[in-house]
Amino acid sequence: MAAEAWQLKNETCTSSVDMELFLHCSLLPSIAIIVVLSCLEKRARRSRLDEKWPLLNRRCGVVIPLDFTGAFSNRWSLGFAFGATANKVMILFSEDYLPLPSKFRWAKAFVLLTGALEVGLSSYPFFACLSTHFSIVGATLGFLYTGSWQPQKSWIRRNVYEWDPYFQFPSRMITMAVLALICLYMFVVNEFYVFKMVSQALQALKSTFDVVIVSSNTTEVVAQVEHLKDFIDVTEGVWLFTTFTACLTSVSYVFHILACYRKHMKRLWAGQKQFLPLVFIRLSSSQNVASIARYSGWQIAYILWGYLIVHTVQCLFGVMFMYGFVLPIKHGQGIEMLKNLGTGILTLAVVIGLMQLQIATATAFFLQPKILLTDKEKPLALDNRKAFQNFNYFLFFYNVVLGLGACLFRLLCSVIVGAWLIARIDRTIMPKGYEAADLGFRTWIGMLFMDHHHTNPTLVCFCHLLVVRTRERQQQTTTDYLHFTNATVTDFRVSNKARTRWLLSYTLLNNPSLSALRKPK
Repeated sequence: MAAEAWQLKNETCTSSVDMELFLHCSLLPSIAIIVVLSCLEKRARRSRLDEKWPLLNRRCGVVIPLDFTGAFSNRWSLGFAFGATANKVMILFSEDYLPLPSKFRWAKAFVLLTGALEVGLSSYPFFACLSTHFSIVGATLGFLYTGSWQPQKSWIRRNVYEWDPYFQFPSRMITMAVLALICLYMFVVNEFYVFKMVSQALQALKSTFDVVIVSSNTTEVVAQVEHLKDFIDVTEGVWLFTTFTACLTSVSYVFHILACYRKHMKRLWAGQKQFLPLVFIRLSSSQNVASIARYSGWQIAYILWGYLIVHTVQCLFGVMFMYGFVLPIKHGQGIEMLKNLGTGILTLAVVIGLMQLQIATATAFFLQPKILLTDKEKPLALDNRKAFQNFNYFLFFYNVVLGLGACLFRLLCSVIVGAWLIARIDRTIMPKGYEAADLGFRTWIGMLFMDHHHTNPTLVCFCHLLVVRTRERQQQTTTDYLHFTNATVTDFRVSNKARTRWLLSYTLLNNPSLSALRKPK
């Protein structure tokens, strides 16, 4: 039940706050804050109001949100305050915001003006609390009002990463991430230096090509040289461009691995192991210890190798894109390229259409009707068997040819996915049943189990309670002993000599053999 409750809390909870309604409701506290700050603000001159109520003492002045002309303090704070109004400004672009009937479309400008004034009034405390001279009051009111505007998660928290203040990454993971980023930076810099050296050599080679073109009058030789020059230019440009994309991919992997670590640890703490392959549910203790020892080094190596492989694959596809689309247009062959592209798209569409046609035909003619009207699909029971056998026979030869292309497509997808995820040690790139051959993923699972058994919050809390209870019992035993000793000494109103004689008599009664050993008086 606890695991289900935890999963329900973390995976199904959604915000039910209507931001437009919240914007309308925020006007009241905004006006209240403006009134409070206005009561504290002093006016430059006295007025008749001060004569009627002397206690005002030039209070109830005009509050200024910010000085647009001469303000040089709190610049970054004001900038972030403007950033906090972004979600309110975006509400104005919503089509459902203050909808109007068709006969009042002419008043749209006034409605937008009213909405802009509402946004400005609801955002006024952001700036007024920063600009007021009463810093304590302004900070308190601004903090309370700003805190009421975090009810909706940002795009980053909803789609990329949600901060969890109750989860702490171990120092091993933080150290790995920092060192991986530093090593990646050094690797990219060294790669760029090598690229510059190769580029200089290629430029010298292009100069040689120019000499060959000048000295040769053969059209075939000139065409081949031009093709080589185009290949050098395309490869250099694509390699330089994919350096940034591959670097961004590797950097995102570092942070994504941290997010996956937190997600997997929470699942293990909740008792969920279904996301693990069956072969990894139970690993030996020695494998887990060895995994946590080699994880950090392996992860950094995987990131670096992953960057190089991803960079190479991206460069390869970039060159293919340039030769398939850009260069034909550059050389005046755009029409022919579009014809070939249209033929390829048409062929692919026909293949996909025939595959869907087989499914539709099987659904319409070769399956028995639904048992119940409420069933989503027909039962897996054949109908029209003779027609079905002829259907299979005539499509057998076509499916052989189609299978050749499907096999190559499967191989291509495996290569692309495997190369793209080579740096992701948190997931296996092996098919089901062969996960044990992925040493990187085995190391990841062993590290997770090691941390799970040593940092499980329930286990750590239980052990902490045992230690505290043991210490309390030891302290209580010591206190009782001291209390008993003090009580035997002080509570009874007898002399020490009488007490000593009583203890001596008690000892001799229980040990009669000691009487013969006593020293005579």
